[in-house]
Amino acid sequence: MSGLYIAAGGGGDPVGTLVAARALAADPAGPARPARPPLIATYAWERPEVDPTSSPLGEGDFDGLVHEAGGGRGGGFAAFTPATRARPPAGSTMPALARDLPARLLLLDPGRGLAALARQIASMAGGSGGRIHVVDIGGDILTHGDEPGLCSPFGDALTLAACHLAGIPTTVHVAGPGLDGEIGERILLERLATSTPLVPGRNTTAAAARALAWHPSEASALWAAAIHGARGTVRTVNHVIALTDASPRLYPLPLQEAIGHNPVARALVEERPATLAAAADVSHRLTGIPGLESERTRTPRQEPPAGGMALLDRDGIVRALRAAADGADHVTLRHAARTLGLTWADIPALRTVLTTDTPLLRLN
Repeated sequence: MSGLYIAAGGGGDPVGTLVAARALAADPAGPARPARPPLIATYAWERPEVDPTSSPLGEGDFDGLVHEAGGGRGGGFAAFTPATRARPPAGSTMPALARDLPARLLLLDPGRGLAALARQIASMAGGSGGRIHVVDIGGDILTHGDEPGLCSPFGDALTLAACHLAGIPTTVHVAGPGLDGEIGERILLERLATSTPLVPGRNTTAAAARALAWHPSEASALWAAAIHGARGTVRTVNHVIALTDASPRLYPLPLQEAIGHNPVARALVEERPATLAAAADVSHRLTGIPGLESERTRTPRQEPPAGGMALLDRDGIVRALRAAADGADHVTLRHAARTLGLTWADIPALRTVLTTDTPLLRLN
């Protein structure tokens, strides 16, 4: 078995985590190819346009979860199915990801605090081969806490600390350094200087294609596009990001080395706060970013311009996207939808009009 994969930041990270699992399974030096779909654990913690609530969703926020006993120590865990539904007003893409990703998608529920999260992880890993692979798309898991673009350090730090407390051999994998726009590529490559990267083959993204066709994740889409050879600049909702020859790479490093970079994770390990709110306060104290509402605090909600589906004319779309792209070579589908007055749920319709099946839209 290949062990447990953890999508460190929630949201769209399960998509990139599946690509990483496929890449590691194909690597002769990596874990053995799984005989069944990989187990991917993730927070149900998404952007405001998907989920208007302010905290990661827990078991009580869903109907239709499947409860499993797990293995090793710990009290079991819950898994998503395509029939799972978030209870309003909450929203979640996890049930649809459970439908479209060939993986077993498990819920990380941090609501009962750090120690309980560590027990969940231990239980999940105990039934999956006993090794953990944490995957972070973009690399903000290696934050020093003071980078000017840092937006959401808490979830990644909580994952690192919980894995440490779980006491199970763990490797952290940074995919596509800099692609989340929080820490620059150059800085991350310096922090990853002792790591020997893996370059995934293009076929590793095939299993995630159905999810990439509709999910608003930008970092996972950028990584998949880079693996397929895309280079140049990309306009995302909040940044212009450069795809370089380093962008497709997957960098492994030991858990303790990752924790050594991350002051919030170190403090969580040392202080072991009893509740999620107390853990978030630790992150806030060290970074100045509120742990449970960081993206809402640092990234103002952007209302799309009027127009909506009336703009769905191919030539008009391309002109509008070029005008809003700040000269970038590509745009993400999420940014394109906002530019056209659409929501993330309109991404499949937008793809149909543009007759594209690529993770990004090329403009130049």
